[in-house]
Amino acid sequence: MIDQVYVGALTLDMLLGDVHSLKQKRSVLRPIIAEVQKHFPGVAVAETGEHDLYRRAEIGVAVVSGTAANCTQVLDQCERLVAGRAEIELLSARQRLFHDED
Repeated sequence: MIDQVYVGALTLDMLLGDVHSLKQKRSVLRPIIAEVQKHFPGVAVAETGEHDLYRRAEIGVAVVSGTAANCTQVLDQCERLVAGRAEIELLSARQRLFHDED
């Protein structure tokens, strides 16, 4: 039984490379989202912002854990995985941690 519940949220703001349409944007984002899901099957990941701009994208990642340290570790690893992609430039990453008593 888990005594504590922590929810970690990561927001990644990205600049996409040679993209000239929303269709091309989706073709860049789909593999990134799929890779995060493959490496971290316990997280939720989705495009969460900048839907109408074809060179900008925002991806949100969420994880639930019994410890704050595990949430932070998983989100750090997700951030590194996305930041390592050659087709994007990571402009900012914001992590938040929520506790069940917040």
